[in-house]
Amino acid sequence: MPDSDLMLSFFLTALVLEITPGPNMVWLALLTATAGRKVGILAVAGVALGLALQGALAAVGVAALLTAWPDLYTALHLAGVGFLVWLAWQSWRDAGDPSHHQPGGGETGGEGFRSGLIANLLNPKAAVFFVTVLPGFMAEGAGLETAFVLSAIYLAVATAIHLAIVAAAGGLQTWLADPGISARMHQLQALALLAVAAWIFWRG
Repeated sequence: MPDSDLMLSFFLTALVLEITPGPNMVWLALLTATAGRKVGILAVAGVALGLALQGALAAVGVAALLTAWPDLYTALHLAGVGFLVWLAWQSWRDAGDPSHHQPGGGETGGEGFRSGLIANLLNPKAAVFFVTVLPGFMAEGAGLETAFVLSAIYLAVATAIHLAIVAAAGGLQTWLADPGISARMHQLQALALLAVAAWIFWRG
């Protein structure tokens, strides 16, 4: 079990990293604003499960393969970019569908959960975080228990921030009841997702 000072340092590091704008923030905010808090919360659950699985894989050493096998990292990286592009296409398509501009936005909780899960299973940045940043907080000889505790801290920080985003974005749903505004928000979400995908692709 890591000591309290180490856990606090790791907590602050995870907090700084998670409040930096990224694809999860953009997607969750716009999804919640158009589909409501219930869908947003289920999407957060999907994101959390994806991150938890990433952390578990890293704890047993699987994520280390991403640094040992660059082609594997590249494949995962491109898959994640491709998934964001697919989400962008869906959002742009939905902008022209009247059913997506009714209360609930057309998206279901199951779709939000599934998208959050897949996006974070295909998120190479999360895997690299677990295999590069996290080990820096582990003393020599530290075992799986320490890795799992630190992974749990990171997951708690990420989930708390994502839930705060959902809570704030949910307040925009009444404003988005206007079909014209809702359609434009879907288009904005599509463009934002494309921009994030391009940024992730460029960063490598």
